[in-house]
Amino acid sequence: MHYDSPSRIFDEMVSLSPIFGGMSHQRIGNHGLQWPCPTPDHPGTTFLHTDKFTRGKGRFHPITFQPQKEEPCADYPLILSTGRTLYNYNNGSMTRKSAVINQRDPDNFVEIHPATAALHGIQAGEKVVVHTRRGQVTGRAVIGDRVRPDIIWMPFHFTEEPTNNVTNDVFDPVTATAEYKCCAARLEKNLGC
Repeated sequence: MHYDSPSRIFDEMVSLSPIFGGMSHQRIGNHGLQWPCPTPDHPGTTFLHTDKFTRGKGRFHPITFQPQKEEPCADYPLILSTGRTLYNYNNGSMTRKSAVINQRDPDNFVEIHPATAALHGIQAGEKVVVHTRRGQVTGRAVIGDRVRPDIIWMPFHFTEEPTNNVTNDVFDPVTATAEYKCCAARLEKNLGC
């Protein structure tokens, strides 16, 4: 791909996506422009859903609660939950190339409730080890009340400490995906540091 300007890249995007049909690099540069904007004389869409939602107010249906497949026990008394941070996306293959993002989220971490940290003698910033039935992963301790005392939370963006490798990949029939979001775990200080 050889583009001589950002506007050429934008032109290609517009040609491939009808909801951007009336947009141009110049139009977004002047005052900003929100999609959908299907024609060159369209002013842009300030609010996507002002009077009605495109397919109605929503499609809801009841489901029966199903607990995670792996419950805490004596050997693994905590629940490890995983997710994304604001700054990174999935395995970070693009976002982790940004120096600004790496300043904010430089390495893997474990969010731990203060009571849980005290129980294990863990201080903020210390390296800790999270063990599950599938292995272990390390991270820096972040202590706060965003998690309950029985839960620890980790992102899965850091390939050098691949959190999803230690989570449970058992099939979840509701989402039709692997149940990577929670599993039984235990926590300890990383005494090797």
